[in-house]
Amino acid sequence: MTRCVFVLDLFNGSAVHALRGERERYLPIDTASSIVRTCDPLAILDLLRPKEVYVADLDRIMGTGDNLDLIGEIAREAETMADVGISSVEELALLPAGCRPVLGTETGSFDFIEEASFKREVVVSIDLFGGAVLARDPALRVSPLDLIRRLNPLPLKEIILLSLDRVGTSAGLDEPLLRKAADLSAHPLLLGGGVKDASDLDRLEDLGIAGALVATAVHRGTIPLEKIR
Repeated sequence: MTRCVFVLDLFNGSAVHALRGERERYLPIDTASSIVRTCDPLAILDLLRPKEVYVADLDRIMGTGDNLDLIGEIAREAETMADVGISSVEELALLPAGCRPVLGTETGSFDFIEEASFKREVVVSIDLFGGAVLARDPALRVSPLDLIRRLNPLPLKEIILLSLDRVGTSAGLDEPLLRKAADLSAHPLLLGGGVKDASDLDRLEDLGIAGALVATAVHRGTIPLEKIR
């Protein structure tokens, strides 16, 4: 069965509804959800009981604060991976041992990703917008398929293909890209962004994608709760 990783986007201690990477427009999740009436992340976990959680600390990614203590609490409730905008090996220690660091191309460098992968079990997020890799480091600003090739030799846990412009849109799958990526990658691939319903999860399995990050489809009820449990 396709892995379903439940997403919690944290902003100022609350869970918010992510939409197309337009972070200034994110609203509390209870304004967009048909299944929760709270934006308290721990209350949401208690209600939905997901097996596995992906957390994005938007405050720390944007440099306006952090939700690190809250992430530590979340990691005690579910298997957790977290993107907190880490950009140096020293910052790996910001996350507890039970929480897997997600290293995003938006904030990291290739040299850092390479070094970190030998220090700790990490996940790399290839952050995409309009099909192009979002990155400050020129070594990462290549096509997503070329970047997958470059990452193949590293001892990564897995890779996330995170299409920020598709997040929160239920736009469906970019099947040609996903098929090529799955054929190329030496690591399991997870898709973030655009998954609209349970049939998309079945299709991902057919394409060779190991799993998906899901939030909007869960909150809209088009992916049943048993999938994240």
